[in-house]
Amino acid sequence: MAVIHHVALKPAKLELLTSWLPSRPWYFGGAGEPELAKAGGFRLDDPQGEVGIEFMVVTDTSGTRPTAYLVPLTYRGAPLDGAEHALVGTMDHGVLGRRWAYDGCHDPVLVAQLLALIEGRVQAQDQNTSDTPDREVTRSYTGDSPAATDFTATAVDGQEVTELSAPHGPALRLHRILRPAPDNTPVLPLEATGHVAGAWQMPDGTRARGLFAVLHNGGQAASVGPS
Repeated sequence: MAVIHHVALKPAKLELLTSWLPSRPWYFGGAGEPELAKAGGFRLDDPQGEVGIEFMVVTDTSGTRPTAYLVPLTYRGAPLDGAEHALVGTMDHGVLGRRWAYDGCHDPVLVAQLLALIEGRVQAQDQNTSDTPDREVTRSYTGDSPAATDFTATAVDGQEVTELSAPHGPALRLHRILRPAPDNTPVLPLEATGHVAGAWQMPDGTRARGLFAVLHNGGQAASVGPS
């Protein structure tokens, strides 16, 4: 299990994201600087113990209405070869030293562990506490065989999702703009065989729940309950 170090980061994560988010095609904020708050998320463990993996939810209140964004991040002790385009920024960590923060959709370690989560081979971990599962994160997988692992290295950003595709058709879509599900019960779209859903805090203090990621590979629409 990854150890969570409660130390100062310079710059802080929200400072990095304040500069980085407006450059994304799925950013929906106003013309000025984002007004960000950490609203939720979870972590996954790297089996090799080298890469920090965090799925962070931030809310932005700078636009005409509050918007929640899913920002998957990886933290590395050295630059990731060929991923300069995915670099969010660098930080100084009080214990681990210099850390390179990447958009995790472009990091093969995060993608592999997200697929493992969808299949139920690993468990989501609490964002802030070591060795503690996150019970608010749910997942499902209805495929007859293991999910594809040969997703392309290039993640394609759309207006609301980032998509990774495999040569024979499956697509893994991460929802960048999070939509609260009616009655906090997310519903899978058609032709989906897996999902990850989670919860986050709205600016008004209410708790919302929705889809974080969906694996599209055939199948029927289904209501997503606790896994």
